[in-house]
Amino acid sequence: MDITDKTIVITGAAQGLGRSMALMLARQGARLALLDLSEEHVRETAQLCRDAKAQVRTYAADVADEDAVVRAFAQAGADFGPIDGLICNAGTNADALLLKPQDGGMQKMSLADFNKVVAVDLTGVFLCAREGAAQMIASGRGGVLINISSISRAGNVGQGNYAAAKAGVCAMTVTWAQELARYKIRVAAIAPGFSDTQMVARMKPELQNRFRQRIPLQRFAQPEEIADAARFIFENDYFTGRTLELDGGLRL
Repeated sequence: MDITDKTIVITGAAQGLGRSMALMLARQGARLALLDLSEEHVRETAQLCRDAKAQVRTYAADVADEDAVVRAFAQAGADFGPIDGLICNAGTNADALLLKPQDGGMQKMSLADFNKVVAVDLTGVFLCAREGAAQMIASGRGGVLINISSISRAGNVGQGNYAAAKAGVCAMTVTWAQELARYKIRVAAIAPGFSDTQMVARMKPELQNRFRQRIPLQRFAQPEEIADAARFIFENDYFTGRTLELDGGLRL
């Protein structure tokens, strides 16, 4: 798909990987519909994209809220016409061990934390992909859906909720690629490892160093490198139903 003049929705566009992907697409001439909970920060992303001469609109929406997602996609369709691409990037985490004996008792991952992560990282992808694909089918032009998973999809200590959600994203990616190919819609996923984003920056320095030393390339990914992977998926018309791992060789 030629990105120029295509309308692409990006969720979680206020910062980090979402902002980098928005800027990459803006420089390629795409029209952008940027969704995020944070209106202030997504407006900052939008201004950066406008500085790159892109046509941009922003939408405040919680991807775990079905009504909000339906409204946001309907408005984006009204503003731009049917969308051509979607990056389901919005995500959250609430790390905890399943169980941890402590002070004679048992600390447990709460159901609230489990449900919160699944709601955003899994259900949110489902809701956004459903609404985006509906517009692509209606337009008859096809399109591209990109879901952001994680290296943690294979399992990671302290991330049972996050790992389950990200594994589910990859399973949905394969399923939707099979279901939607007849409508000229490709579906793929990116599974980043550790990236130089705010989420990683919040880790304690000693923990960052420990993870960095495990990576064969001895560094975290730059957000622009993940964005470049999204561009590859958009532009390669034979890539579908697969997860592209970008982890610096961590999962050899």
